[in-house]
Amino acid sequence: MILRLLSFVLLAAVSSASFAQAEPLRIEITDAVIEPLPVAVPEFVAETAGAGPIAADIARVVAEDLKGTGLFREIDKAAFISQISSFAAPVQFADWKAINAQALITGAVTVQGEQIIVKFRVYDVFAGQELGKGLQLAGTRAGWRRMAHKVADQVYTRITGEGGYFDSRVVYVSETGPKDNRKKRLAIMDYDGANNQFLTDSSAIVLAPRFSPTGDRVLYTSYETGFPKIYVLDVASVGRRVLESRDGTMSFAPRFAPDGRKVVFSLESGGNTDIYLMDVATGAEQRLTNAPSIETAPSFSPDGSQIVFESDRSGSQQLYVMSANGGEPRRISAGPGRYGTPVWSPRGDLVAFTKQSKGRFHIGIMRTDGTGEKLLTASFLEEGPTWAPNGRVIMFTRETQGTDGQSSLYSVDISGRNLQRVRTEGGASDPSWSPLQQ
Repeated sequence: MILRLLSFVLLAAVSSASFAQAEPLRIEITDAVIEPLPVAVPEFVAETAGAGPIAADIARVVAEDLKGTGLFREIDKAAFISQISSFAAPVQFADWKAINAQALITGAVTVQGEQIIVKFRVYDVFAGQELGKGLQLAGTRAGWRRMAHKVADQVYTRITGEGGYFDSRVVYVSETGPKDNRKKRLAIMDYDGANNQFLTDSSAIVLAPRFSPTGDRVLYTSYETGFPKIYVLDVASVGRRVLESRDGTMSFAPRFAPDGRKVVFSLESGGNTDIYLMDVATGAEQRLTNAPSIETAPSFSPDGSQIVFESDRSGSQQLYVMSANGGEPRRISAGPGRYGTPVWSPRGDLVAFTKQSKGRFHIGIMRTDGTGEKLLTASFLEEGPTWAPNGRVIMFTRETQGTDGQSSLYSVDISGRNLQRVRTEGGASDPSWSPLQQ
């Protein structure tokens, strides 16, 4: 019933927009207000001595994950009539209906040395029944946040029918110091800003980190030799190696192919910038574009068959799509302004981009054929969108104006309604969202 209710609200928002216009017939996506679904998340039951603090922390993170989507509203625990004291006890649905809870999440935690076991259930309160089957997860004390994110992913999926994105990480550029002498280094964190770790020092400028399809490696550009070079970094060991390019050239803007075996990137040589494909294992290169213009910011489609990129071949920055083997590209951006940093959605249905128009910067989305353009944000300066694993949320960089301006990370859903700042340690830019962790 919960899924039906949520689907009805979402469809109603789109349908009302669709019929609001006279002929010709068209669909117009508006910023319709969607009432968040009321959800109750009691503290999880501690089934062993010493499990209480971890049980409370896990329930808190689950609730925070759900609230952060903008689709859920957590009911204040002070309003609870029933208390969940036993995971096996029958649910008193009337008590939860009385406080207008539409979804109820219960759980229990067992601690055995360094191992913890988490059980949980999701209930449709008004139907008086469980959604799916209860699940049990096992992990370590140190990994309790990941277990909480996994629970939240399951809840999100069961209620919305969409894939989750909470058990994921973000690699980004951490920034410290004044604007005219900013120190930059690579950092990695959970999607919500927790568990921050630094991957490089600040001795050289680093740019544009990008996760591999399996999330175990990161591509990035470094100026430590004086020229931009692309490096591959192993996240677990922090070991790295350079992807060698020809002498006298500059390589930048790398991204992995969906198979993880090749890298697409821009290479500048003799004043011309084109897109190349490189085999990571052998270093063999294939030139994909050959034009007297700047071709950069390539991004693969999820099936690996196409590449979207930005180019000024038409006189201004625009977005183009070409075969993964090269060939004649087709322009997909059509509106006024300049378009850049395109990124193909993991669902394959949309392209996110940065747009500069009338003195403002925007993060936007469009269909892969260029139709349905929608601007989600607007500010003094924003760039570098990256997709959540489920293709429904975008993270990007926003920079404030002035000599003391600072870069921060923000996220927004594809409706443009749910804009939030992402917690980081100091300034941050160039985010790249990982796939769900295994």
